[in-house]
Amino acid sequence: MPSTGDFPAAETMNGPMNAPTAPTVDLTHLDHLWFQVAGTRCNLTCHHCFISCSPRNDAFGFLSLAAVRERLAESVRLGVKEYYFTGGEPFLNPDMTAILVETLQYGPATVLTNGTVFKDAWLARLRDAERESLFSLEFRVSIDGFSPETNDPIRGEGTFARALRGIRQLVDFEFLPIITAARTWPIEDDQPVVGRFERMLKASGYTRPRLKILPTLQLGAEADRTCGYRSSERVTPEMLAGFDIRQLVCEHSRIVTDRGVHVCPILIESPDSLMAEHLAEAAAPFKLRHGACFTCYQYGAICSNPSSGSKSQSGESSAGGGSTAAADNPMP
Repeated sequence: MPSTGDFPAAETMNGPMNAPTAPTVDLTHLDHLWFQVAGTRCNLTCHHCFISCSPRNDAFGFLSLAAVRERLAESVRLGVKEYYFTGGEPFLNPDMTAILVETLQYGPATVLTNGTVFKDAWLARLRDAERESLFSLEFRVSIDGFSPETNDPIRGEGTFARALRGIRQLVDFEFLPIITAARTWPIEDDQPVVGRFERMLKASGYTRPRLKILPTLQLGAEADRTCGYRSSERVTPEMLAGFDIRQLVCEHSRIVTDRGVHVCPILIESPDSLMAEHLAEAAAPFKLRHGACFTCYQYGAICSNPSSGSKSQSGESSAGGGSTAAADNPMP
């Protein structure tokens, strides 16, 4: 159950946040384990990236196969059910393919990628590894517009064509990627925008497209592009009355970086997000003092896939019946 506690003003990338109390969320069970496998290194410099990843950002480093293997073994004792890999761009890590092959021996794996650096040899190896595994391998590919005109101003010139080529590669190797798009348009335009995404993907050869619309996070580069969180955009104890706390990623997840174990993928740059060196020590409650916690409260566990489990469970819910485009809806 959530509790409350006093805390001092917390420094974030948007300046100090002053609030007398913040609700505290317990880690009920470590269902999802994340890996910041490429640190903050990315081949792109997207203008809405909440941790400002770029080719020059080495604030967080790569995780080696040996480091990931150690955490995977540790995770078994804690009952982890699903694994996620993010960055930066994960496929800049030279161990990435081997890491995913290893992970498929433990459970379902999802990798978040911009789709622009795939090699056929990597995808062939991953296709074969998934065929031999009891578990599914998911790719989430980021495209933030349905055309070069809507995507490239955010992600960089030529990135739309490169990402679309990556999606075709995934489909050719029998994967059904989840296309994720950050909502950089008015929310009332969701339906026509989703429709244009679907038509574009089908015309490009992805006949069973899966689309996930995400809210932007007012941190990092996005705070510079638009604005940071207002002081009023905070979770209060009253807001959690009757709220399903399982919708918050910190209730069931942790993320491993080269610095240790943090509370969630969104807040790794915040000093208070670093929980412990080892997974078993990272179960302490977390105070929802950040503006990003407000976004997570509004939209649910935005970092996770809508379904998880074995290959049969995953395919049934996310690929059956054609496309499954769904925009997330804010809570009342």
